[in-house]
Amino acid sequence: MQIDSRRIRPGDLFVALRGGVGYLDDARAKGASATLVPDDDVAAMAAIGRAARARIDARVVAITGSVGKTSTKDILAALLRSQAEVVAAEDGYNNELGVPLTLCRAGADTDVVVTEMGMRGPGQIRELAEIARPQIGVITAIAPVHLELLGSIENIARAKAELLEFVDIAIVPADEPLLAAHEARRFRVDDVETRDGHLVVNGVEFSFSARHQAANAAAALATLDALGYRRPDGVVEVAFSRWRSQERDLPGGGLLINDAWNANPVAMEAALAHLAERASGRRTVAILGEMAELGADAPRYHEEIGRAAGTVSVVIGVGELARGYDPDAWAATAAEAVALVRELVRPGDAVLVKGSRSVGLEIVAEALAP
Repeated sequence: MQIDSRRIRPGDLFVALRGGVGYLDDARAKGASATLVPDDDVAAMAAIGRAARARIDARVVAITGSVGKTSTKDILAALLRSQAEVVAAEDGYNNELGVPLTLCRAGADTDVVVTEMGMRGPGQIRELAEIARPQIGVITAIAPVHLELLGSIENIARAKAELLEFVDIAIVPADEPLLAAHEARRFRVDDVETRDGHLVVNGVEFSFSARHQAANAAAALATLDALGYRRPDGVVEVAFSRWRSQERDLPGGGLLINDAWNANPVAMEAALAHLAERASGRRTVAILGEMAELGADAPRYHEEIGRAAGTVSVVIGVGELARGYDPDAWAATAAEAVALVRELVRPGDAVLVKGSRSVGLEIVAEALAP
């Protein structure tokens, strides 16, 4: 099944959502075996998702959390691929459209389906879990994200914990008091070290070096154990989803860390620490977009990140709330930031690009390393 006519292959079902009716002829020309124009997009996708789930014997893992869910999904998929047939959610396919799309990719030979579940309000995780019916549920972290919609971090924890109502095995952070009442397996980072540019977490060596991925790796390893697969001996090669901690060389020995997918206070602090670690003596530049959906405390959170960025050589803020970083330069939009970046970034700099999805900072990263 596809909802994007550009991705149609012969035999696919094309579901025309949100104006997709204009692409029916294109889908049929590319070999779609059937097309569907639903009266209710969400209800139709839910029904298709339930039907897809009913036909597969694979075990289903659901991953949610305020931060780290996509990276944990990517790490778990990498751990599994040498031992099992695995289908994992693409990019940020974590909503009422993405979860059914992931389930539809599973076939008769699939052993494990790794789904990702995002949340914008109470009840949404429950709705997704009712479709996916996961046996294992993972909560990566509870953090101040979506406060504008949920009001408090306690409400965030309750909304995330809706997932645990459905699973046989729950996996949660050992140090999260807001999840202490739930019966669950608890993951922790028991030991972490850097070896030859690789991060070694709880005895397993991964291809990445970012220390803020240690908790995500620990969550993935706990899930691997729960599924009954062995921990690998060699280096686990992890390909992270686009715009998440992706590194690329820049002119003059510089480095680009493209983490433009999204941002929140916890992830922003971790990314700044990673920039400092990876700079290795290079001048640092942080291009920081505003952080969305933080509610009434948004100015305070931005000021805190501004203080955390105090050791960065040049800070460029993007978006109105990004003025709170007290940046060295500021732009209203990502498009305006491109010109600033070309003026201020020098050959040999270590550059971080990070901001909320609504800011669209990927165009800045693309301008730096086309």
